[in-house]
Amino acid sequence: MKFKFLRSIALLGITGFSVISCQNDDNDSNKINEEIDFTTKSNIPAFVFAQPGFENLEISTLISTTDVLPESPSFIYAGQPDGAGFMKDPSGDGFVMITNHEIIQSVSRVYFDKTLKPVKGDYIVDAVGGQTRLCSATLATPEIHGFGPIFLTAGESGQESMVHGINPLAPATDKNRKDRVLPALGKASMENAVPLTKKAYPGKTVIIMGEDQSYATSHASAGQVIMYVSTVGDLNNGKLYALKRNDDIQVETTMTIGNSFDVSFVEIPNAKNITGAEINTTVNNLKAIRFSRVEDIDYRKGSAKNNREVYFTATGQSSNGTDPVEGYTMWGRVYKLVLDAKDPLKGKLELVVEGDSTPGTGVINPDNLCVTENYVYIQEDGDSYYGNAKHDSYIWQYNIAKKTNKPWLNMNHKRNDTYWNSTYNQSGEMRFGSWEYGAMEDISDVIGIPNTFTLNIHPHTWQNDAFKNADGSGVSTNKEGGQTVIIRNVQR
Repeated sequence: MKFKFLRSIALLGITGFSVISCQNDDNDSNKINEEIDFTTKSNIPAFVFAQPGFENLEISTLISTTDVLPESPSFIYAGQPDGAGFMKDPSGDGFVMITNHEIIQSVSRVYFDKTLKPVKGDYIVDAVGGQTRLCSATLATPEIHGFGPIFLTAGESGQESMVHGINPLAPATDKNRKDRVLPALGKASMENAVPLTKKAYPGKTVIIMGEDQSYATSHASAGQVIMYVSTVGDLNNGKLYALKRNDDIQVETTMTIGNSFDVSFVEIPNAKNITGAEINTTVNNLKAIRFSRVEDIDYRKGSAKNNREVYFTATGQSSNGTDPVEGYTMWGRVYKLVLDAKDPLKGKLELVVEGDSTPGTGVINPDNLCVTENYVYIQEDGDSYYGNAKHDSYIWQYNIAKKTNKPWLNMNHKRNDTYWNSTYNQSGEMRFGSWEYGAMEDISDVIGIPNTFTLNIHPHTWQNDAFKNADGSGVSTNKEGGQTVIIRNVQR
């Protein structure tokens, strides 16, 4: 059954999709699509605003949970929109957006007309088929990755979770299927499965995954960076590897800014057929680096050399919201991994951003990443509610060439506005960091407008009973709302 499913996905590659991960490498920014209308389509204002120095950003709401779509008025765009993909609609002149909704374990599909107005929506994965929380994701395509189209969505509900491979054009009647998981990509509390471009390693598919796992006595291996390598598009028969330092040091806090470390990926034998618990024991015995929660991964856009430059987060952990756990970052880190041009199993690792030296004022728990050719956009998730946090969840803009990091975007909580709080903060939560970000995606080349991105938002405090059971499965009782905005004039 799984083989037939993957074969059908591969055949879809002939349909000529134009899609993106964070930024399309097949850039044709000279063509401007004059039919796109960026007027806010939603009845809900944007939940984010630009930071000082970035006032030229233009932000509008694309879709929110309360919006009624004309061709599917019963559709509910659920809360916690996280991993996403955006593509042209092969059956028309509009567009399609595929989105994980983490907390309800589901994947929605929203159709837009040629002006970028949302017109209908459905679910291609519900909580029965999703089985676990679905966090970050990547839409792999023949044009960029050499296979697909397939939506690789990562399950994150404990060490036996797996990556799902979803046909973005699957009928909604398939939404409860459980046979679309990919055991060869391993088992872990997964956060994204990111295939590198087909030009990074011609003739190979290389997929890098992160494990959103903190250290515990019951999980001594903590969070891992995992690599899957196969022939092009083979998601069944490749090999799985874990990242280690060549000096066998596993402690992440021994790595400091300004230093580079030789690393390699070591094979996890028989990974397809063993349990997640067995994988954890194996990688620890292999001396894999123990990170605190690898919540996202992305590669640099542009040349093949750039595409072998990979960034990932370690979100961090604390035992009590005040003190770090020895050997692990508390406030969070961003690493750069440069892979060898000929062998993806070799590379150099360095720390580029960290929050432990600026507790509460600098980076706080970096979660999602969006990497362009010249910048890394670092999205915070501050809802660990560390006591010393001094700001809401930011998106930071890290300049790769200059190695500088600036606050770029902020959440619009309006804590002193009574109406705003009665409408969007039914929980009454007033601490910093109560909202977080989902995927940030470059849709410029898909819609034909340069420097245009979507951004998913989790306004956790926006709650309403009408938002329950958005996927129709009856499994989740979560009642949070969600939002996706459009941001223009984004530096790439």
